[in-house]
Amino acid sequence: MATDWKDALGALLSSGDIPVDNTPEPEERAPETPKKQKAPLTVSIDRKGRKGKTATIIEGFLGTDEELEELARTLKQKLGTGGSTRDGEILIQGERRKETVDLLTAMGYKAK
Repeated sequence: MATDWKDALGALLSSGDIPVDNTPEPEERAPETPKKQKAPLTVSIDRKGRKGKTATIIEGFLGTDEELEELARTLKQKLGTGGSTRDGEILIQGERRKETVDLLTAMGYKAK
């Protein structure tokens, strides 16, 4: 008669041969929620100095340069467009103000 693996494991656990570790695995732990900044982000449209091309500028981010890069990377991927970061602001190519504000509010940031 074949023994079910759960029965075999239960027998081993009851005999005390297998140590029981109840700490959750790293992938089971809840991910840390990022710190939400209280100051709103300002999203504006700019055409100056860009040879007539439109850019969406996000200003007012409070955080490290790595967090700024990560936010810019996420926005560029979700919007499907290019962009860059410099001097504490995020530049998104094209006139994407409404979509950017919607994404930022969905991510938990205050944006206007």
